Amino acid sequence: MAIDSFPVLSALLQWSPALVAGFGQNILISLLAIGIGSVLGLLIGALALSPLAAVARLWVQVFRNAPWLVLIYFTTYVFPFEIHIGSSYVSFPDWIKVTIGLALPASANVAEIFRGAIGSIPSTQWEAARSLAFTRGQLFRSIILPQCFKRMLPPWMNLYAVVTMGTALASLVGVHDVIDTAQIASNTVNMTGFTVVIYLSLLVLFFAYCYPISRLTQHLERRYAFY
Repeated sequence: MAIDSFPVLSALLQWSPALVAGFGQNILISLLAIGIGSVLGLLIGALALSPLAAVARLWVQVFRNAPWLVLIYFTTYVFPFEIHIGSSYVSFPDWIKVTIGLALPASANVAEIFRGAIGSIPSTQWEAARSLAFTRGQLFRSIILPQCFKRMLPPWMNLYAVVTMGTALASLVGVHDVIDTAQIASNTVNMTGFTVVIYLSLLVLFFAYCYPISRLTQHLERRYAFY
């Protein structure tokens, strides 16, 4: 029986390339957001070990407890639509603003992950390194940070999966992502059955991308449980 006999499935097949392309936009936002958030979070986490620890704590408390949608709206409207560079104007697209909006809470969570990893290192290792006349830089570079990396990797991957799911909010500020594509498709086809199927397809897309990350996170947690 031809697939044209099932109008809902036929329409879904026609819109599948657009959905995949839209989901690619979500993945791009998530990768950039976790990348920016990780770099910023490590800097904030390092700041927490300095005399400016109060600044780091304030950053973490503000952005860990702020609703992600509020941050996305904030970055969308606080940044200009164009940036004036020299004699020309460069567009500052909404998807970059969303990326920054997601990077802010990601940085706060990465800073907490880093702080927890540092705190989990037994005090005996710090004392042993000092007794061997290690400098502070050598202590962190050769002993502390390699162990922190193993402790940070599982929660960091879990955070990335959460950030990926958070990209579904991007369509609310006009980003042409997979959710926006699904809305356009639903309005175009205008069939209740198709609307149900296309949003079910979005659930499958996000699940297929995030579930392997979750399984790998569990594997790494078991692997590094005794480190």
